[in-house]
Amino acid sequence: MKFEEKIIQKHGLKSEEYKSIQKLLKRDPNLLELGIFSAMWNEHCSYKSSRIHLKKLPTKGKQVIQGPGENAGVIDIGDNDAIVFKIESHNHPSYIEPYQGAATGVGGILRDVFTMGARPIALLNSLHFGSPSHPKTKSLLNGVISGIGGYGNCIGIPTVAGETKFNDTYNENILVNAMAVGHAKKNKIFYSKAKGLNKAVVYVGSKTGRDGIHGASMASAEFDENSEEKKPTVQVGDPFTEKLLLEACLELMKDDSIIAIQDMGAAGLTSSSVEMASKGNLGVELDLDKVPCREENMTPYEMMLSESQERMLIILEDGKKEKARKIFEKWDLDFVVIGKTTNTNNLTLKFNNKIEGEIPIEALSSKAPIYNRKWIKKKLPNTKLETKKLKKIKIEDALVKILSSPNYSNKSWITSQYDQMVMGDTVQRSGSDAAIIRIHKKEKAIAVSVDSSANYCKSHPITGGKQIVCENWRNLISVGAKPLAITNCLNFGNPEIKEIMGEFAECLEGIKEACEFLNFPVVSGNVSFYNGTNKKNIYPTPVIGGVGLINKLSKPIDLKFKKEKSCIIIIGKTFGHLELSSYLRENYSIIDGKPPKVNLVNEKNNGEIVLDLINKDLILSAHDVSSGGVIIALSEMSMQSEIGVKIERPKKLIDINEFFFGEDQGRYILEIDQKNLDKIEKMFNNNNIYYEKIGFTQKKYFEIENQLKIDINDLFKINNQWYNNY
Repeated sequence: MKFEEKIIQKHGLKSEEYKSIQKLLKRDPNLLELGIFSAMWNEHCSYKSSRIHLKKLPTKGKQVIQGPGENAGVIDIGDNDAIVFKIESHNHPSYIEPYQGAATGVGGILRDVFTMGARPIALLNSLHFGSPSHPKTKSLLNGVISGIGGYGNCIGIPTVAGETKFNDTYNENILVNAMAVGHAKKNKIFYSKAKGLNKAVVYVGSKTGRDGIHGASMASAEFDENSEEKKPTVQVGDPFTEKLLLEACLELMKDDSIIAIQDMGAAGLTSSSVEMASKGNLGVELDLDKVPCREENMTPYEMMLSESQERMLIILEDGKKEKARKIFEKWDLDFVVIGKTTNTNNLTLKFNNKIEGEIPIEALSSKAPIYNRKWIKKKLPNTKLETKKLKKIKIEDALVKILSSPNYSNKSWITSQYDQMVMGDTVQRSGSDAAIIRIHKKEKAIAVSVDSSANYCKSHPITGGKQIVCENWRNLISVGAKPLAITNCLNFGNPEIKEIMGEFAECLEGIKEACEFLNFPVVSGNVSFYNGTNKKNIYPTPVIGGVGLINKLSKPIDLKFKKEKSCIIIIGKTFGHLELSSYLRENYSIIDGKPPKVNLVNEKNNGEIVLDLINKDLILSAHDVSSGGVIIALSEMSMQSEIGVKIERPKKLIDINEFFFGEDQGRYILEIDQKNLDKIEKMFNNNNIYYEKIGFTQKKYFEIENQLKIDINDLFKINNQWYNNY
């Protein structure tokens, strides 16, 4: 069947790609086959523009059980315990239909984790919205937050950490990245590689509907003024059914019934069957008459491309069907044998006793296009911002402006919509540098955090890539966790534009350098391209989700000051770097400049000494210094603890605003009991750690030199001002 160019384009395929399909099949595809190629060859499923760059990332380590290439990454935390985790984007669906887009993003990432045999124990998210004054932002914000809370709360998994940011660059393309973390036994990890001939291919879970058709293709295309018309491609989620599916799968996983298991996520039945067969170098034959459908007269095309939620594909060992059937029927879920594995190395689709489609598996997987797209390097901006020429602003006015801005305002109105304590193992919830989850009935715990920094990546992608890995590292260190591994969600614009492809390639180079140096491997992730509308692309926004281990959870460290008259120390050198800072953005609307330098040696040394101090129970509280500088870090510590500070610059060589608002990297603020000070200073000196004593904690007032003195209660009111007026 020959297709018009507009039909090919509607399927997200280029003319050259269509010619490649004809060559691989040695004939023209029919509509069903065209749809399947469309699903498997789009960016979301094939990684055709990113694969050559992703291969450069470090993915191995003593702690890594499974790196990229499976449903989720797996790391070893000792005692036969493993942590399974991944982050993924649901950007396009969430912009079109915010509640369901965000909700099904949560549902999809949860399935990626429990497909591996892990019980999910935590959810996180990274959310980026447009300007608060944009007419769509408020409804998008409310819909997304409700969708995340609605799905996570109903299924009973705590949403424990995240970030919510606002920037004009996301006005027409928001980012909704969802991360899930699960706990499994190291000897009971499940994979998606098919094995054996004539093994039963079983469909379990919800019925198939017409929702989500072409969802993966939609996620691999730019938006335009007709984006609202794409609402039918957004999936509809049911967290109650997902809970049943979770429990049924984990029950079946107790024995050796399962050969392979795969979530029906993006591209649904197509991707799940193709991926399993491809990994096992086998064929799969499906009888589509047997697919459970919730709508009448569904065609093979619709069945194969539907992205209806809460579904799994399982390949079972011989003789295990009836036992497995009883489990799924007990949980009131569909259980249907819809096919078998074959030695043909083809995807064979039957309907009404006829073969409706037959495609070589390798044509959909290993023979999918791989592009080495042209890209250009970005030079570090060579202009130096003359901050001394700016109109002088009082430190108090600058602090108030930042703390009352959308990006720095108190976000408890968001986190209060999430159940953070369900399951009973949340030790430290959102509000600190990282959340802490206890491993059930054990003394050890994991710390989890997500971070992004689009402004640094836009200015100089290599530095931005390094910086965001280091910030995540510092967040885990600050709560006493040894950083083990990361997952990443790489949100970028149109890869066909060489400047944007350059941003991607160089951001990955920065991530690679930092991960290698810090022994912080990448074990899973997701690439989201084509984030833009009407040719306007978002800033490059890589999101890093990190996991660290706390071997013995005695008393968790957080950023709250613990008592008055403690000594306050900064670890790491302050140069007063103001370019690209929150200080300039919020007070002067200056958004250009170069990011602060990232010194990986200092990052590692400073992080390791802080972790050592925490393990030796020598510090009271800790907080990394990042966006907003020292003064924002101090104010966060004060507001959370309701304990004030009295702070002086150790040297008056740096301008007061540069010292307190500068965003130099590799720094931590530590609260130390006076009795431990000599011992700690000796450790610093022995390890060549740069540090400065900057003051002490006190009752009630937040005080900076003789320039600023604010009651902590007033500081808290300032920090809540934006939401109360929005």
